[in-house]
Amino acid sequence: MTLLHNKNLSVLVAVQATVLLLILLVGLAGVSLAYEVNKNAVVLLITKGADGKDLATGTASVIKPDGTLLTNYHVLVDAVSVDAIFADGTVVPVKGILKVDRQKDFSLLKLGGGIYSTLELGDSDQLGVFDYVAALGYPSRSVQKGPDSWQGLLLRSHGFVLGTHRQAYPDFSFIYATTPFSPGFSGGPLIDKDNKVVGVATLEGQSINLALPINHVKPFLDESRLITFDELREQDKTSMEAIYYRGNFALYGLDDPEKAIGLFRQALSLDPDFALAHYDMAVAYRKQGKLDLCIAEYEKVLAIRPGFPSALSNLGGQYFRQGKTEKAAELFRKAIDVYPNFIQALSNLGATLNKLGQTDAAVSHLEKALALNPEFAVSYYNLGNSFFAAKRFGMAREAYDAAVKQGIDFLSLHWKLFEINKMEGKNKEALAELRTILRLDPQNESARQKLAELEKP
Repeated sequence: MTLLHNKNLSVLVAVQATVLLLILLVGLAGVSLAYEVNKNAVVLLITKGADGKDLATGTASVIKPDGTLLTNYHVLVDAVSVDAIFADGTVVPVKGILKVDRQKDFSLLKLGGGIYSTLELGDSDQLGVFDYVAALGYPSRSVQKGPDSWQGLLLRSHGFVLGTHRQAYPDFSFIYATTPFSPGFSGGPLIDKDNKVVGVATLEGQSINLALPINHVKPFLDESRLITFDELREQDKTSMEAIYYRGNFALYGLDDPEKAIGLFRQALSLDPDFALAHYDMAVAYRKQGKLDLCIAEYEKVLAIRPGFPSALSNLGGQYFRQGKTEKAAELFRKAIDVYPNFIQALSNLGATLNKLGQTDAAVSHLEKALALNPEFAVSYYNLGNSFFAAKRFGMAREAYDAAVKQGIDFLSLHWKLFEINKMEGKNKEALAELRTILRLDPQNESARQKLAELEKP
């Protein structure tokens, strides 16, 4: 055990203590599970398109013994048929569709005859911040076509609730969680510590994992009228949400921003105030390097939905890159006001406050980001910059080393580690940093000159 003689504990130690507490809380919740989740009630969905080819994969859960399945609406877009594949390899065709809600992005499907094992539904209204939640799903990367049918690996990820907040729509909220959703988890169950379904996995992203609260689904559990996939596709011809999800797939699944922009424009021709289409249009323009158009689209989103936290944070990021740090800080603060545990906005605000010379405030926000997600690597880098500016070089080194261990390899990080090592007389370590800089930037003349100076006998 190492004894700390300094009266003021290291901020990094405080961060690590907070992180440890959160991990222990999540771990205790996991230990308290009284029984294993019913994996036979979580199925892999394979959709087929009009050309007979497999279109997409997703996850669904059986929530009624008569074979009622719950999944995302977007999994069904353009599907001609859907097969449900159970953990034991059994394949059951989906008979029809009981309910779709395009805005809330959920659907209820009906399997063919038989009695099915189910998951129990919980009460999403009872979820609190930092409550344990887990997600179950079939990651797309694990899905393969076997000799008889498709097969996938059912995975379970763990985390905790960060809050329940509105996103692009003003009349309902999503559960924000640290629980990772991999591509393919779409439509899968989010479960609480008692293995009861409290949400439907809807969107995955860097520190933004969204699930629709299960209480939005409950009023429709007694639906009995089936529609066919042909009927759904006919309805979707004039559905702006269906067009949007096609654009979403083009943007994120096919990495084709031009095609996505065309589809988003088509959706916006049906409703110019469709905030999600403007939001992803901004992402598409950013991928094309058209930053002025990107900013214009984010501003349209916020004119329609002023409290959309992801749009606030992303627009702040664009202003930060343009050197408009005061404006960026204002937007990050607004995002955090709406969503206090927004990890990315907390980290971005920390980076912005560093630029504005407000080191203590930066450290506070970065500490919180790392307490919520100790694997959010860029926050360690930003924290290192805070300590470096405050001339707390030992703590800066700790933060930079943590960032490097998690994959951050920025030139500026290695330059600062070089300076710290040189100040401390650690020539061997300083040389190693210069060599790393030249590996990343072989034409860096400054690094080449300093390397030559340090290598002199």
